[in-house]
Amino acid sequence: MEVMKMLKLRFALLAVVSQIIFTSVLYAEDELRWLIPRAMVASTELKIVWQFNLPMGKGESLDQLFLSGNRLCALSSQNYLSCINRADGNVMFAGSIAPAGLPVVDFESYKGELITIVGNKLIEISADFGSEKTVTNITSGAVCPVVRNDSFFYIAGLDKRIHVLKADNKVQVFEVAAENGSRITSVLAEQGFVVFATEAGNVIRIAPDKSVKIWQFNAPAAIIGPVVHDTNSLYFACRDTCVYRLELSSGKLLWKYQTQGILDTAPQLGSKLVYQRIPDMGLTAIDKTTGKIVWPVKDGVGLLSESGDKTFVITKGGHLTAMDNIKAKQLYSVNMGLPVKYATNVADAKIYVADAKGRIACLEPAK
Repeated sequence: MEVMKMLKLRFALLAVVSQIIFTSVLYAEDELRWLIPRAMVASTELKIVWQFNLPMGKGESLDQLFLSGNRLCALSSQNYLSCINRADGNVMFAGSIAPAGLPVVDFESYKGELITIVGNKLIEISADFGSEKTVTNITSGAVCPVVRNDSFFYIAGLDKRIHVLKADNKVQVFEVAAENGSRITSVLAEQGFVVFATEAGNVIRIAPDKSVKIWQFNAPAAIIGPVVHDTNSLYFACRDTCVYRLELSSGKLLWKYQTQGILDTAPQLGSKLVYQRIPDMGLTAIDKTTGKIVWPVKDGVGLLSESGDKTFVITKGGHLTAMDNIKAKQLYSVNMGLPVKYATNVADAKIYVADAKGRIACLEPAK
């Protein structure tokens, strides 16, 4: 009788242990589904807000991750676009925007709409519903993202001219080009001003509604990527290894910072710092006011977000690194592995990262 009791007890204990192991395996498998397991950020101030896995077909991968207002947008290698509510991770819409293999020019965002060039068509897409608002044939092609303000679209064409179309009917109203006929590398458009840059190193401000030059600044080499602005300042990277800050109203040089490499991407703007990636060296933070270096991050690729006097950076090796901007030192680093996609967010402190498999995570620092 005692033997039977002991056997029953052992079976009961075995059942409990088996259930614990089974539950642990399920938990581990569930954790493996996500880009960032909870244990990965347990020793940091970061918390996981949400995670989501995009459905991916065979041979499909995540190609672009970017923000548009309150939406996080993801474009796959098969031109399948998903727009996600960036606060809670709910998918607002998902659908194909172009046949697989057809080139899609980088998206620009304007008041909840996405603007891009697909083939020879200018397309506007609602970031909330995914519906195509308009599709317009473009004969000039586009060498950089299309931008717009309330009144006009500005398309830098293969013919080295900016074609300006009325926003309501897409009728061209004027063209503009650099006097030296240089290829245009980027266009920046707001309601009160338009600035474009060229391969010859020109940065030119024009009137937004007519072909009238306001001022021109000549750098010694090609302007790389878009010119970015903040209040009354413009910032840009030049092939001469320097980052420049100009006064928007006059085009006057306020400062330039010389890096240790030939630049191939535009700077990213934070609240007090300018972030510039330097090939084979990393990311450098520059003080907006003084043009002096604040800190470098070896192998840094780009800005994720800011929180007070802290900056979150993504590195080439897939590390999420937190920097103290006052003490100019690293606080901690989380290894998320390769490959990692990211979206720069300057609206708040939320961090958005993903991998090629379509696993997306939103994190934020504790308040």
